[in-house]
This record gives sequence, structure tokens and C-alpha cells, in this order.
Amino acid sequence: MNRRHESEEETSDGLEDRYRSQIEEIIHSESKRVINEKYDPNEISRLSSLSLLKLFESEDLDLIPALMSRLGPVRAALESHGGGLLVSRGEIKVGKNKQRRLALVVGLDGACISCGAAPGTLKGIQDDLLADEEIYSVRFDSSMLEWFDEIQQDFILKFGGVTFV
Repeated sequence: MNRRHESEEETSDGLEDRYRSQIEEIIHSESKRVINEKYDPNEISRLSSLSLLKLFESEDLDLIPALMSRLGPVRAALESHGGGLLVSRGEIKVGKNKQRRLALVVGLDGACISCGAAPGTLKGIQDDLLADEEIYSVRFDSSMLEWFDEIQQDFILKFGGVTFV
């Protein structure tokens, strides 16, 4: 490979990285704007500060809003399309250090059922929730797979980066 070709590839890679970074910034700021227009930032802050473990144990109705408050840009997409989270089941796992964390099985409702963007939405939900120190695992209810035809099921199982149980 000649130096000119290497230089063009490096420039192309750098341009792609800059473009990706700019798009991520735009998506993040736009999603934040959408959520702040729809919800009181003080309420989002309150929900974000609640213990998911305590909410789960007490079967508090704030569990779903508290989970939603922990979602990043995927929350704006989820809610803008009339969707939401459901907790199908969960359990508390106790680690070797006695730290208690939640293992959740979640689903989606509303317009998110059979959406073509579901694989990205599921991955975004999983990644955002796993960022919370009280979350041990996030898996998805296998009943959601019924929403998809066989090709979509194969795709989401192979490339979705999420687990169904």
C-alpha cells in the first residue's frame, strides 16, 4: 500500500469518527431537549436518585419511571413512538461482596411492538440500565419474539446483542 492510499484511509477514518461524534452529540442533546419538554427535570432527578432495589422490593409503582429516568437517548425514541418498559420479572442477586443487585427481565409495550428499530432500542435500553450500579443484568422477555417474523427473529437473535429468556 502506498503512502497516499494510507493517508486517504486515515483521513477517511478520522472523518468518520468526527462525523459519528457530531451525530452522537446531536442525538444526545435533541433527546435531552425532548425529555425535558415532556417531563419536569426535578422529577427526573428525583426518580434517578431512587433506589431501584428498594422500589423493586416494595413493588413501588415508581419502579418503571425510575428505570425510564436512567435511559439515555433511547428514552426519547421509545416515548416519542408511544412505547414504554415493562418489568416481566426480576430477582435480587447477592454477590460475593454481599452487594445486592437486580437481575431484570423486561419487555416493551405500546408502539414499540414489532418496530423495525427494536434491535437498536433493546440494545440501548440494556446498555443504559446496565450502567446503573444496582443492575446486575437486563434480559428481555422471550414473548417479545412473537412480534417478529422468522427473518426478524433470526436477525435480532444473531445481531441484537441482547438475551431473551
